[in-house]
Order: sequence, then structure tokens, then C-alpha cells
Amino acid sequence: MPLLQRSSLFLRPLSVALSFAGVVLATVPATAGEATIVHPEQWPQGESPLPPDPAIEARVRALLMKMSVEDKVGQMIQADIKYVTPDDVREYRLGSVLAGGNSKPPGQPYPIATQWQALSDAFYRASMDTSRGGLAIPVLFGIDAVHGHNNLVGSTLFPQNSALGATRDPQLIHDIGEVTAQELRASGISWTFAPTLTVPQDVRWGRSYEGYSQNPALVAQYAAAVVGGLEGKPGTSQFLDAGHVIATAKHFLGDGGTHDGKDQGDAQISEATLRDIHAAGYPPAIKAGVQVVMVSFSSWNGVKMAGNKSLITGVLKERMGFDGIVLGDWNAHGQVPGCTNEDCAAAYNAGLDMLEAPDSWKGIYKNTLAEVKRGVIPMSRIDDAVTRILRVKMRLGMFEAGLPSANALATRSAEVVGSPSHRAVARRAVRESLVLLKNNHGVLPIDPRKHVLVAGDGADNIPKQNGGWTLTWQGTGQTNANFPGATSIWAGLQAQVKAAGGSAELSVEGDYKQKPDVAIVVFGEDPYAEFQGDRANLAYHPGNDHDLDLIRKLRGQGVPVVAVFLTGRPLWVNREINAADAFVVAWLPGSEGEGIADVLLRAGDGRIAHDFHGKLAYAWPRSAVQVPVAAIAKGEHPQFPYDFGLTYAASAKTGKLPEDPGLVLSSEQAGVYFTRGKPSQDVVVRLTGADGVAMNVAAAPAATPDGSLHFSALDYKAQEDARSLSWSGTGVGAASVELVAPAPLDVERETNGDVLLVTTLRVDALSAGDTSTLGIGCGAGCNAQVPVGEQLSTLPKGQWLRVGIPLKCFRDAGANMSRIDRPFEWSSHSGAQIAITDVSLGTVADRTLSCPPHGDKP
Repeated sequence: MPLLQRSSLFLRPLSVALSFAGVVLATVPATAGEATIVHPEQWPQGESPLPPDPAIEARVRALLMKMSVEDKVGQMIQADIKYVTPDDVREYRLGSVLAGGNSKPPGQPYPIATQWQALSDAFYRASMDTSRGGLAIPVLFGIDAVHGHNNLVGSTLFPQNSALGATRDPQLIHDIGEVTAQELRASGISWTFAPTLTVPQDVRWGRSYEGYSQNPALVAQYAAAVVGGLEGKPGTSQFLDAGHVIATAKHFLGDGGTHDGKDQGDAQISEATLRDIHAAGYPPAIKAGVQVVMVSFSSWNGVKMAGNKSLITGVLKERMGFDGIVLGDWNAHGQVPGCTNEDCAAAYNAGLDMLEAPDSWKGIYKNTLAEVKRGVIPMSRIDDAVTRILRVKMRLGMFEAGLPSANALATRSAEVVGSPSHRAVARRAVRESLVLLKNNHGVLPIDPRKHVLVAGDGADNIPKQNGGWTLTWQGTGQTNANFPGATSIWAGLQAQVKAAGGSAELSVEGDYKQKPDVAIVVFGEDPYAEFQGDRANLAYHPGNDHDLDLIRKLRGQGVPVVAVFLTGRPLWVNREINAADAFVVAWLPGSEGEGIADVLLRAGDGRIAHDFHGKLAYAWPRSAVQVPVAAIAKGEHPQFPYDFGLTYAASAKTGKLPEDPGLVLSSEQAGVYFTRGKPSQDVVVRLTGADGVAMNVAAAPAATPDGSLHFSALDYKAQEDARSLSWSGTGVGAASVELVAPAPLDVERETNGDVLLVTTLRVDALSAGDTSTLGIGCGAGCNAQVPVGEQLSTLPKGQWLRVGIPLKCFRDAGANMSRIDRPFEWSSHSGAQIAITDVSLGTVADRTLSCPPHGDKP
């Protein structure tokens, strides 16, 4: 049965859809010997909905003939605005720039529309300036607008995609695309890196909330809807007009099927699973006219997607008929064997037309140019790539449009961005996405004329209700003040209760002045993005029962409790569900928190104005170790199946759920203190200056007050997954960085077993005779320092290595290994510079340092 016919079965009523779930949603492993063989003839055949436009194709050919090889290579590179200037675009004739999650107009950490316009204008002017030679080819400006224009202050922010899957409303998805396009255009930007068409099969993956559903048919249906909203309908005058933008289908392919849900991992699945589940959204997206496809970081059976010619060229371009731009992800080409971030002919030869080289673009330009001239990359491949890039730019009308700030929506950006009509669409999306898992004792809907307590750390927390990819990459570091026009969940509830004549009280910890008639406890996941959200299991806040205790406390006081759970994915919360009278999954609802009040509260006259609408787009786990999709394939039952959702009209009592998580709930991963550039849970980074003044660090960049030690973020394997430490100043004392554990650690057994303290680091500056030390602390007056400067100064500069030091070195230097409270202390003097991404206990290292002679302390 063809893919789209087979997928349509899932769009039938629940009773029909579930009968297929165990078969179609099962992940089939690859057969030995055929793990990476691709059969394009077995994939859906398609073609662009846009027949070749003779005028555009003639213009492309004419322009291509005038272009030098330097011009062409420049068009095939996308640089990040943090690392490229308009003058660079003028000189290198780059085809595109992007604004990564933490990249903003210079000096504007929270930019408004006119500030984005000014930057976009500057890059446009540079691309059209031929004073240094070259041709006038407008530069494309791309950005991650993944739940609205989420890098723009004051914008309309929609629920994240995992919430939108619960709405089962393609027209709503189309409308969201239209609003997002208008607010992008109002800021002078005409390209979004959305939609994400992943089909997550293991929600331990940190990007699960970017996927609409585990069901490929729903993703396929939404793909057409959102692309149509963003770009307009092909064949009409609205397609890519001044009110629409270029869409990007991502991440091709299999990003949601990696082993154990590991971000940028390996999808160890058959070709049929890759095709039928993970590629489901691409044929309808192409049919809807999507102009860009972004290739995934991930691998398929060990082969990096950015180097997989069979899938990129053989399937996507030739079989599916995609005639737009194939774009790489953030330095993803550097993970292809034989490649680096600065050099990857293999990615271009595999079929990528443009490499996203945020900070590596100069190296890519230089090396690609040399490889074209040597014939390593055929000129036919270059011409194909540039033809596609120019075609998309011409379809967008860039050569005639003029300055981005001259767009009609940009000239009235204050009226467009966050307009009442746009916020109404987002509020509707919130209402439709809410999923009711429990409603015992008729607690919901709530009479707004009563006294209502609103508690929990998510109640009045707009950053938390938005999640990652919100003003910053990780969505952290903001307050409600950074979201003008937005409404917190508390504010929405308070307004409606007050309007109805009731009273509302806010208390994060659940304390109150007047005993409430009902309490609404809002809690859930803190913001994260990409690999920072990867999990070992599906337990919510393992080892931290604060939210559960809050619900139980209020119930124990005789207060009925409605739990509102903020989350990007299904998590094991059976204890919290049991503790509450009612349980609502609000997902990550975005900027319009009042949409929750619309459903939880009756109208002022007692009517039910809005019933629950949402149905689970992901099955909900029965335990912390159950991966629902895999469980279904084995004949097991999830706690709540795909498509589950109660309503006021059709409610049912929820019995007591099993409270065995299936594992020991622990708040920390044993032996891991710092990972991917961040401290492990509850571990604190502390800097101490040469003057002895200490400070805890919550985020990078930071520096000691005396300026002797600077702490900043940098990229290692992914965006901001490492930290740079630089010592400066003229003082004679050493400055240090420490990792402080939340409680003393007993590593006596590990010490006896010859375990190492392993630091993945890069030495940037250490001179011969360096006096740097690596140590650990074991309480007041107890520590051990081991000299490492001399040994590390011999390491190659600028190279990442796992450096280990035996724990017994610290024991021999006097540490009490049964009560370690600072498992890592690095001290250096002015002139030293290192970078660190991971600190953990282990047995494998690239370089193991030797212990100093017994009793030799610094």
C-alpha cells in the first residue's frame, strides 16, 4: 500500500487507528548486511508542485553563466550573525546568514522588530553592493521560528509542537504558520527553519517536543498544513508573497528514531521503518511547496546523514522530486568521517547545497574553493547547488523586493507583532491542546466565583510555560518582564476569577491567607533544548518530590487539587496523578496562558464555555522505564494510550495508578559532575578569584570580580556544549574553578578500583613550567591538589582530549575519599587558558597523568 494511503488509516476514528498502532508504529531493526542499502524505487515518488517556470529558469541560467567560481562557492555557505558581518558578506558573496538560538543583533540581547530589520537591511545592502566585484545576489536570512517568532520580543508564542499534535486540528496548524510568517516578515526576516517533521519514537530524546506526534500519519497531515500556512499555496498569488516566508522541513532523516533517544545519535532501524515512519512528513511537505529541507545531525545505521548521498540525492532529490535547497545543520558536516567543521567536500558531494557553517564559514569557503578547482567537487555539483539556491531566491521575489524593512508588514511592525488577532490564534491553540487525564469528584470545571489558590513554580512563570527555543536557545535566563503582551497562567486565571466575582490567591509554595475552595498547582519541566534535554529515563524530577509534596500537602489540608503539568513530552507522573483530584497536561503552552483558564473555569454565568478538546499525540508511560512506542510493539500497554483524553461531556473516574517507577529514583547520575558544558543536576560551578573572593556561576559568560578568571561558552561538538576558562591579571595568587556537589560523595570504592577523574578538555595556553593544579575538596580544611601544569603543557594545543588522573593520587595527597564535596578544583595563574566539556569518573582516557611522588604536595 502506498505511504499516503497507508498513513490515511491513522486519520480514521480512534477504534480503527489503534488497531494499526502496534504494527505501523513498531520500530523494525535493520537486517544484517542491508543496514545502509537504500532502494529509492521503494520510496514515495513525487515532484514539485511548481512546474518549471521558463522565465525563472532562464534568469537562473543567465546569472549562473556570469558567476565566478568564487561567487558560486559563496552562495553555498551560510554563516551565523555572531561570526559574520555585512562587510564579510560584501567580500565573500555569501548566499545566506542565520541567527542561531543565542545570536542576536549586536548589543541587543532581547531585540524588537525594528532592530532585526536594521540588521537584515545591513546584510541585504552588503549582498547587493558590487563595488568590490561580484554580482548583486540578495542574501537569505534564516532563523529558528519554531513556535512563533520565538527570537522576537513581544511576539506571539504558540504551544510547542508536542502540544499542537494533541489538537488534531490541521486548520489551526495552517493558521499558526500564517501568523508566524507575518511576524517574521514584520521583523525583516523571510526564512524560518521550521517545520520540524520528526516522528519521535523515544521521548527520552531532548527534542521530542519539537515533534507533533509519534504517529507518522498525523505528522504527514500537519506537514502540508504548516507549510501552506508559512509559504502560501503553490500556484496562487499568495505563494511566497510579501506576507509569507520560506519554510524548512527538518531534520532529514530519522532524527526521532535514534537509539535510546540520543540527540544526534544513530537510528538503528530498517529502511522500511525509516521510510514509513520517519519520512512520512516529507512527501506532503514537498507537495505543499516547501522550499528547503534541512539534513539531520543524526546517523542511519552508522552513516551520518550529512554524508548519505543515497538518501539526500537518490531519495529526496531524485525520487521525491525536491527541487529546492538542501541545507546542513549547525556544523553537522563536521561529524561526517574525513571532514572537519572547516572542510567537508563529502557533504556537498552527497547532495547538500548549502552548509550551515556558523563559525567555520571562512574555512569552508577557502577549502571548498580549492576542492572545486582541484575537481574534488565537480562543477556540475556546484552548478546544481547554486541553481537551486538562485531558484528559491527568485521564487521568493528577492531580486525585486528591495530592503527587508520596506516590506508592508515591516513598515507597521508595531501593529503586526503580537496583535490581538494573532494572540487569539495562540490562545485557541492552548485551549485545544490541553489533555485531561483525570477528573475525579467533579473538581473540574471550577466555579470562578469561589476562592481559588494558584500554586507551583509554573503558575506565574512565562519562561517556563514556553520552554526551550524561546528568546534564547535553551529558553533560560529570562523573567516575565522579557515577554511584553504575554499572559502567565496565574494572570489568566486571576483575571477570569476576578471578573466573575470570585477571588484568587497566588502562592508558589501553596501557603494561603484564606483556605481556598480549590487549588490549582502548576508545575513541570524547566526549559531545555536539543541534547540538554536528553534523559536516561522518563521519571519526572527523579529524587526531587517537591511538587508531589505540594499536591499532597494541600490534599491533606482538605483542599481539592487540580494539577496542571507543563511538559514537552509524556513523563512518568503516576504519583502526582494519584495525589491530585484532577490532572491536566498543558504541555508547553506559549505566551497565552489565559487559554488554560478558558477551559478550567466555568463562565461567569455558570456555563461551560470550553470543553477539553485535546487527545494524546504520544502514548503515556506506565513506568519510568517504559518507552511507550516500543512497549506497544511488544504487546504491552502504556498508562494512557495514544488518542486518550477525557472531556466534561464524556468523563470517567480514573482509578489508582501503579506507583512503581521500575527503577531507583535518583536526582543525580552517579559519577558525572559536568557534562556537555553544564554542571550535573544540583552541582554548582564556583569561581574564586586571585583575591580569594568566591562566587557561584549560574550561566556563561561570567568572571570573578577581580577579573582574574573568565568563564564563557563555546562550541565543541554542538552549540555551547563546552566552557572556556581564561586566567588573566597581574596578581600573584591563583584563581580557581570548582564543582561543588550538593552532598558529600563517597568514592572510596572507586579509588580502590583505580578509577580516574576524567576531564574532557582542550589546552589553549599553558607554558612550560606552568603551576596549574587539579584537586578535590573533602570538607572544611580538607583538600588535595595535584600538580598537572607540567604534564599538560606537553599536550598539543587546541586539541580535545580525555585527560584522566587516578583518584588514588588525591588519596595519596591527603584527601578523605569518603566525603568529597568538591569533586573538581582547577587552579591556575595568569596566562593559562583551557576549555572543558565533561568531568566524570571513568576508566578510559586519551592521556592518563601520573601521580606525583608520594607526599609531594604543591
